[in-house]
Amino acid sequence: MNLIALGGVIGAGLFVGSGVVIENAGPAAIVSFLIAGVITLLIMRMLAEMAVARPVVGSFYVYAREALGNRAGFSVGWMYWYFFVIVVAVEAIAGGRILQLYLPSAPLWILSLGLLVILTCTNLVSARSFGEFEYWFSSIKVIAIVLFLGLGALWITGLWPDSTPGVANLVSNGGFAPLGWGAVLAAVVPCVAFFTGAEIVTIAAAESAEPKKAVARAMRSIVVRIITFYVGSIFVVVAVVPWSTEAVGVSPYAAALSALHIPGVATIMNIVILTAVLSCLNSALYTSSRMLFALTRNGDAPRMFTHLSRGGVPRRAILAGTVIGYASVVAAFVSPDLVFSFLVNSYGAVALFVYLMIALSQVALRKRLEAQDPSALSLKMWLFPWLSYATIGLMGAVIAAMAVLPTTRSQFWLSVMTLVFILIGYEFRRRSRAGAEPQGTVPAAEEASATKPEAEQLVGVSAREQL
Repeated sequence: MNLIALGGVIGAGLFVGSGVVIENAGPAAIVSFLIAGVITLLIMRMLAEMAVARPVVGSFYVYAREALGNRAGFSVGWMYWYFFVIVVAVEAIAGGRILQLYLPSAPLWILSLGLLVILTCTNLVSARSFGEFEYWFSSIKVIAIVLFLGLGALWITGLWPDSTPGVANLVSNGGFAPLGWGAVLAAVVPCVAFFTGAEIVTIAAAESAEPKKAVARAMRSIVVRIITFYVGSIFVVVAVVPWSTEAVGVSPYAAALSALHIPGVATIMNIVILTAVLSCLNSALYTSSRMLFALTRNGDAPRMFTHLSRGGVPRRAILAGTVIGYASVVAAFVSPDLVFSFLVNSYGAVALFVYLMIALSQVALRKRLEAQDPSALSLKMWLFPWLSYATIGLMGAVIAAMAVLPTTRSQFWLSVMTLVFILIGYEFRRRSRAGAEPQGTVPAAEEASATKPEAEQLVGVSAREQL
């Protein structure tokens, strides 16, 4: 469970995308990642409180539905599903591009499709199969980052051959914040997006033997480790290499390793980045399928996706996500500047919307649990309710900044368009259900409960009562 949580966050965004943040904020990108990490830590603590008290299939989709109403639950569930099916396509294409460096004669769409098919088959076998693959993918990423931090420490302390000890690069190229503190705060927006994925542990926990213990153990320490990996590795990059170096913007880790004269640095980084891409692709397939499965329980998605295999795997839900992934891969080659560009930009702020809803749900459910079942609150949000309100304010500020910053404005508005389409879908669903329940029919809620034996195969023993 710890490695699943790590794997959900440590992706190509850290190994490649962090270079853009360094370009936009200078060495003070360390501060940007630290602020984003603190915000993520608070959100995950709020989610952990709810997940430990109520471990259910669907996690925050269920919490939003209970706390804020059916419309909110429907929106959160479908936004999250949409986010990860687009991630499936993006990661498949990214992986294909890396493979093409070594197989230049192979068409990119064939390589991307091959990766998607392989990991789809892995997820179709069993949840254990997903867990095994993610364990090894995450292990490779964690080992790579730990080694990187160790090598950086040797360089900074002067123990590495021909090194330039010290941290003079933090201030010697225009100062610590050469582009101003406004740029540092603006860089928090993409940094928060990089941390997206830590919440996967609360979804995966439902299929563990002891979901409450699994979430509590993972969430108590995992975000602190993630912050350490992100902030620590960015610190090493800007301490070893001048932040304005062109190579830092392209691949910051490769730039730092090149400065250390590590042989075969390009191949090493390509292997690590490919592993990160496959890990995120694996997690996205798993997460999107489980969220779609959860949506069926309240009639928020077609009941056909409720069906499980003998091993308790929602195969139809997995295949639904991959169909969108296949279509997106095709769009990337048929219409890269129009259709695929729209898809990529239309999910940019969606995860942030979900995080805001998680925070709002925690405030409402915490008050309800304190009144109805205080014993369930074995893991609590710190300094409730004031720190919860502060977290909501911080997330609101990040989203507002995304709406006004030139580099993220288009992503924000296209993500709002995505939300509007989902809300329209809810209205169609609500009206169709209202007009489709004549006398003698079974209400949708009762139909969902009829699938309980199937659903029980999907979750751990201690979570079954929640269904």
